[in-house]
Amino acid sequence: MQERNAWVDYAKAIGIILVVYGHVARGVFNAGLPMDETRYVLVDSIIYSFHMPLFFFLSGLFFYDSLMKRGTTGLIVNKVDTVAYPFIVWSLLQGFIEVVLSNYTNGDVTVTEVLSLLWSPRAQFWFLYALFFIFVVCAFIYAKVGRGMFLPILLGFGVLYVFKQDLTFGTISSFVLGNAVFFTLGVAFNEIKGYFLARHVRLTWLFGALFVIGQYLFHVTFGLNWTVGGLPVLALATVSIMFMVALSMWLGRVRIEWLLFIGASSMTIYLVHILAGSGLRVVLASFLGVDNIPLHLVLGTLVGIAAPLVVQAIIKRYDLSFLLTPPKPLSATRLHVRRAVPQG
Repeated sequence: MQERNAWVDYAKAIGIILVVYGHVARGVFNAGLPMDETRYVLVDSIIYSFHMPLFFFLSGLFFYDSLMKRGTTGLIVNKVDTVAYPFIVWSLLQGFIEVVLSNYTNGDVTVTEVLSLLWSPRAQFWFLYALFFIFVVCAFIYAKVGRGMFLPILLGFGVLYVFKQDLTFGTISSFVLGNAVFFTLGVAFNEIKGYFLARHVRLTWLFGALFVIGQYLFHVTFGLNWTVGGLPVLALATVSIMFMVALSMWLGRVRIEWLLFIGASSMTIYLVHILAGSGLRVVLASFLGVDNIPLHLVLGTLVGIAAPLVVQAIIKRYDLSFLLTPPKPLSATRLHVRRAVPQG
């Protein structure tokens, strides 16, 4: 039996595993370890063609209902706490650790780069930066329209995505135009979610076949890379997302506890995995002299997932929740509620 919204956690789990693997593989390649470049570039492009669009899609799924419940201001304030706050805290935390350990890592991170996070987000944190501004932009747009405008808004952002190189005029506009189409795809998907849930097995086979064919044509037949952008990447990402959705709905018929747990913990994994995966690579390569690529990739991915889960448990055990959510005195939501309540 399909469990309500379990498929979302399965999709998050698949996505975050791909995120961790992708960053581990990039770290290994950039470290100059003996890696097959052709194979690396192909796998990297396949993963990056859809794994982050998938997360923007998933973020859009519950957006409209939340907007209707909280209102424009309430939703934005909530995202200050749940998106902007961890972005700032972990950008600074990871950034300064990278500065201290720059002699052992691939990058040469400076304090200035770390402190430039508000206009130049670094590393994996660009996603939270982009997501926050997409929430803001879409909150104002969707507050003025009904469900009948979901498709036109999606098509509008699709056009903006295709021509984003000619339209962007700064960091924020680049992130919004480059990713909002997938967020609005998630919003619009709610209108056909029931259709997918009722036919998820057939749709898994259909979109699975389209995924394989699309990826083959894109990467092998035409020799393209995900960085080309434009309509081909938009089409490939959309097909890939639909495959992940249908597959996750199929998985939703059973309970795979460890996979559900990974999906539910995807935010913590996203925040911490670079430190964990990079740390392991440094230990293996620099201190133990290990250059076995499969070992690096497998262990790096496992540690990149497991270590953040340990950190999450420590945060919960020792009441260190300020690392993920703002303390009450700093909570934008709490401040907004207090201002909204008349003082007697």
